Amino acid sequence: MNVHALVQQAFGSEVAVMRQLEMPHGASTRRYFRLMLQGAPCASAVLMWLGDVPEVHLADAPAELPFVNVQRHLQQAGLPVPRIYLDASATQGAVLLEDLGDVTFYHAWQGASSDEREAWYRAAVSLLAHMHAQMWPIPSGCVAAERHYDFALLRSELEHYLTYGLEARLGKTLSPSVRQPLQEAFDALAHALDQLPKGFVHRDYQSRNLMVRPHLPVSPSALCIIDFQDAFIGPRTYDLVALLHDSYVPLDDALRQRLLCDYAVQRGWPLAEVKREFLLLSVQRKLKDGGRFIFIDRTRNDPSFLPFVSPSFQRVREALVALEGWTDLKRCLALADPEFFAGLPKE
Repeated sequence: MNVHALVQQAFGSEVAVMRQLEMPHGASTRRYFRLMLQGAPCASAVLMWLGDVPEVHLADAPAELPFVNVQRHLQQAGLPVPRIYLDASATQGAVLLEDLGDVTFYHAWQGASSDEREAWYRAAVSLLAHMHAQMWPIPSGCVAAERHYDFALLRSELEHYLTYGLEARLGKTLSPSVRQPLQEAFDALAHALDQLPKGFVHRDYQSRNLMVRPHLPVSPSALCIIDFQDAFIGPRTYDLVALLHDSYVPLDDALRQRLLCDYAVQRGWPLAEVKREFLLLSVQRKLKDGGRFIFIDRTRNDPSFLPFVSPSFQRVREALVALEGWTDLKRCLALADPEFFAGLPKE
């Protein structure tokens, strides 16, 4: 990959790359580089290198990279996403992007007062409600319309918890008498989630996937959405769970309830429906998250996400306590994973 050639293709032959700095990439298999430029209309740009991402190299790879496809449709809908200066994914496995800086929503939250934190979250919820309204129905040609977060995927993520979040974590295989009832309870949960009202889903709308533009007051327009390439059709409040049960942010429950109300009002949906969908999805999402963090440690030798395992499962417990019914699921989880789920209320 010739970085200088890519930059000159995007901005002109007189532009030079003065420095190239690798940036953090979290759990992504992509790599990111900040390019300091001379002679370009912008002082810097970000090179997203796709590396060994399968969708780039397979013979039946899509004609357009999902990141590029979803970015275009979000941008056309008036949503804040990074500009694409050059799409060279098909030829060089790289995309040249707008540099949004280093301040994520998470960083802004860390350095904010209590009132500022609430203001930031209200802005993020407003942007989320706006995105959901603008992107549903999903525009024609958007790859998200071809993907469905259905029973099979919901259920496979629960199996991810069972394999990594439970058995790998405990270092033992569950007995059939414990595993089988738990799997049946997971079947019931996945079926219930698959029946929820549908909408456009970003899939990972959380504090590390929102960038904060510098020198702007707290508002939805100060935020920029990233990591949207896996968008799909799924339960309409799934992104709300990702944001308000973010593994990285210990959000106060009183604030969480106010934000749920904000979202319901902005979407024009009954608050009771939003809350019940939110609780059900919280169980599935946070079980998956905890299992995923252990999976990353065991398969990529990256323990950096392990501190978030316990908070993820604690949020599952909180959701189960608040959720009416689901006695079999509560009983099976308490039996299989007493460290986190012992003593759940029995109805």
